[in-house]
Amino acid sequence: MNILEKIIARKREEVSEAKTKKSISSLEKEPLFSRSTSSLTSALRDSSSPRIISEFKRKSPSKGIINDQVLPEIVTADYVNAGAAGLSVLTDSDYFGGSFDDFLRARKANPQIPMLRKDFIVDEYQLFEAKSIGADVILLIAACLTPSEITKLSKKAHELGLEVLLEVHNAEELAVSTGDDIDIVGVNNRNLKTFETSIETSIALSELIPDSFVKISESGLKDAETIVKLYQYGYKGFLIGETFMKTVNPGAALADLQKTLTQHSNLNPLVL
Repeated sequence: MNILEKIIARKREEVSEAKTKKSISSLEKEPLFSRSTSSLTSALRDSSSPRIISEFKRKSPSKGIINDQVLPEIVTADYVNAGAAGLSVLTDSDYFGGSFDDFLRARKANPQIPMLRKDFIVDEYQLFEAKSIGADVILLIAACLTPSEITKLSKKAHELGLEVLLEVHNAEELAVSTGDDIDIVGVNNRNLKTFETSIETSIALSELIPDSFVKISESGLKDAETIVKLYQYGYKGFLIGETFMKTVNPGAALADLQKTLTQHSNLNPLVL
């Protein structure tokens, strides 16, 4: 059993446990459930320059502890002040050190910015959880789900007013996973089975993603040069966590990257 399979097996156990503690009707009564969502899709599609989705992540299975000395409300507010287009906050506890509390504290500090609940979604119940903690976007990972599961979960997410980010790792996943209820296609440059990264993955898939979807690139993004290169292949957003989080001041790290990116603000996506 590889690490991804272990994570999913544990996630299914977590969801079963959560269902015994709080019903969907109880989740629907949470104050944030009725909150009007903010659109990450629009923030990215309407942008004429590369935009950063900044992530709050304490640890990962491949790197261990990345940064457990910072507070989500401070880091995410700093991200927003530095120009982040959206926020991603991990809610997986066992493998990534995240929590609903982290998400809620980030949400309270940043009421309007689009926020992605970063987790391994395997059950509709988790969509109601996401809505109850103030998420705007949910993540569906093609490597973890069947095409029919993706269709079912994305449709339900839209019914709840949540946008859907579909994460793919190769052409095969892309071919069978996209549908009418997907808003954003994210190409993860990290192989979830080996945890090695290569931006060539994003380059290879760029031509295969229909223009109807906003494209973002994830993982292995460390410098402005890489981001600008991928922007020329049509990627509008760039999800970055570890690069920022491994610094003493993640918000300042984003600000520094933004300064470099402003030098390329007049770039237009390459016509392929």
